[in-house]
Amino acid sequence: MERARHLLVVDDDPEIRDMLHDFLVKSGFRVSTAGDGREMARVLAQWPVDLIVLDVMLPGEDGTSLCRSLRAKSETPVIMLTAMGSEVDRIVGLEVGADDYLVKPFSARELLARIRAILRRCGGPEPVRERPRVLGFAGWSLDQGRRELRTPDRVVVHLSQGEYALLGTLLERAPQVVERTELLEKHRGDTSIPFDRSIDIQISRLRRKLEEGPGGSGLIKTVRGIGYQFTATVVDQGEAASSGISRGA
Repeated sequence: MERARHLLVVDDDPEIRDMLHDFLVKSGFRVSTAGDGREMARVLAQWPVDLIVLDVMLPGEDGTSLCRSLRAKSETPVIMLTAMGSEVDRIVGLEVGADDYLVKPFSARELLARIRAILRRCGGPEPVRERPRVLGFAGWSLDQGRRELRTPDRVVVHLSQGEYALLGTLLERAPQVVERTELLEKHRGDTSIPFDRSIDIQISRLRRKLEEGPGGSGLIKTVRGIGYQFTATVVDQGEAASSGISRGA
């Protein structure tokens, strides 16, 4: 039997923690809870966690700082909870590496829908491939077996689950333009709304990470009013070794 996915809920309000714990357990998840960053660190040191629901306003180190620190060493998906409903506050959470956000007060059912959408995107057990694909572009490589992005000088670039999924979609579709609405539907599911900026912010984060490496500038082009295009030639390096198949121009 497939194991239950393990969620960690980090919130200093015990009523919210208990409510989410009971609701998510009834929805089929294994759930741990923490009231602050120290308790969060203890849980993460003891068990693997599939997704973290993280409140912004925490005693001691706040959720934004915790998310930034987590993202530097882990790709575990994060949904931020915030009582601050301004667009700037939500953008800050996405900029530091969160995969999604919800503004308090929120519906537990909406949170559940977003959790399931992210876990679907990240994948459960993936179909076994005889040969995991490695997509090469401009000297870079995306190893879909190891879920690793490497620069031309073989340095591993840490990506959030959302960034990894977006890059994979752009590479698979290169050199076609991928419509923004399609990215929203694919990577946010039924929770997406037309003016949702989460995709744009994750694309911006992905661009910055590519630009920090050799030959990474200008790889993702914004097609105004439509979406995004990956401009480099994309090669399946396993296939290329035998047949020279490539994507792109």
